[in-house]
Amino acid sequence: MKIDIMGVLFDNVTMDEAVSRGAELIKEHAGAYCVTPNAEIAWEAMHDESFRSIVNGSDLVLPDGAGVVMGAKILNRPLKQKVAGIEFADHMAAHLAKNQGRLYLLGSKPGVAELAGEKLCRKYPGLVICGTADGYFSEEKPVIEKINAAKPDVLFVCLGAPKQEKFMASHRKELDVGLMIGLGGSLDGFAGNVKRAPKWMIRCNLEWLYRLMKEPKRLGRMMRLPKFIRACKKQHRLEVKNG
Repeated sequence: MKIDIMGVLFDNVTMDEAVSRGAELIKEHAGAYCVTPNAEIAWEAMHDESFRSIVNGSDLVLPDGAGVVMGAKILNRPLKQKVAGIEFADHMAAHLAKNQGRLYLLGSKPGVAELAGEKLCRKYPGLVICGTADGYFSEEKPVIEKINAAKPDVLFVCLGAPKQEKFMASHRKELDVGLMIGLGGSLDGFAGNVKRAPKWMIRCNLEWLYRLMKEPKRLGRMMRLPKFIRACKKQHRLEVKNG
């Protein structure tokens, strides 16, 4: 079931349900793609019709962030839970490992994808990292050819929004993969270069604060979070007024 949150159509799923759907898409092997918008990305989609179309045209839209879940609650369209992209990706890696599935890692700085792949393989014996490439490329055709030659079941696309979403949508018919997942900076997380917030902060929906403390330069981007929440409140008041 899709839930409309300020024009973005989120799948109302738990983590287990998202993983189950991801497994189905892998099996279908039809170039499906999954997006993981947080409030910042949702705000951008609100103001960019073409980007919003790409997001809503994906096969799976996961609420990656407490801000999205909060906005849904304000609008009286509650989502079951936050489904963090990096956690979803971790679950999909575990799923692949059970079947010796093939995973390709695309994005981040040179060397990061390789390190992320090594750590994922240590964590999940049986997982096959069939290829890696950094995100510093100017021509997409050679990248697509390299991915197809590797024959992955799943492709992690970590190019940052909206570049990664546009890449997946533009090339879904060309890429011989089961499922692509847009994951922002997750490769740095898997590689251990960037630490996630302590579990208590994640439970209290304060992961955004931890990231801001670690990267103060993100302040400008993170200002989209309160703007998104205000927009949800304004929309709710309008809907109540109009009955």
